[in-house]
Amino acid sequence: MAKILIVEDESVLQKALNDMLVESGYQTVQAMDGDEGLALALKSAPDLILLDLVLPKKHGLEVLKELKESEQTSSIPVIVLTNLEGSEDIMKALDLGAKAYLVKANYNVRDVLEKIQNILQ
Repeated sequence: MAKILIVEDESVLQKALNDMLVESGYQTVQAMDGDEGLALALKSAPDLILLDLVLPKKHGLEVLKELKESEQTSSIPVIVLTNLEGSEDIMKALDLGAKAYLVKANYNVRDVLEKIQNILQ
């Protein structure tokens, strides 16, 4: 069973993602801010990370940069979640090593599940 770290500060979205992933057979760990997300990535060794970009305490791009610079977490695939369609942040995230991104206004939780399944195959 794959373990997925959800780093999302919007509690309603975090719960929806968590519920869908648990129902689909994944184990989950959740963080509400960037610092907690980094700590849990190191502690829980997830198989994949769902990372919001706009987070309290540490921006998602900084979290992604630190994840990819750490030997312990650099190989973990990251899917970036953002409200910022067409922004430079998406290009920066991909340049920093994100495997994929989803714009929150344009997806539902099933789209997230499909991306996760494709990446973890």
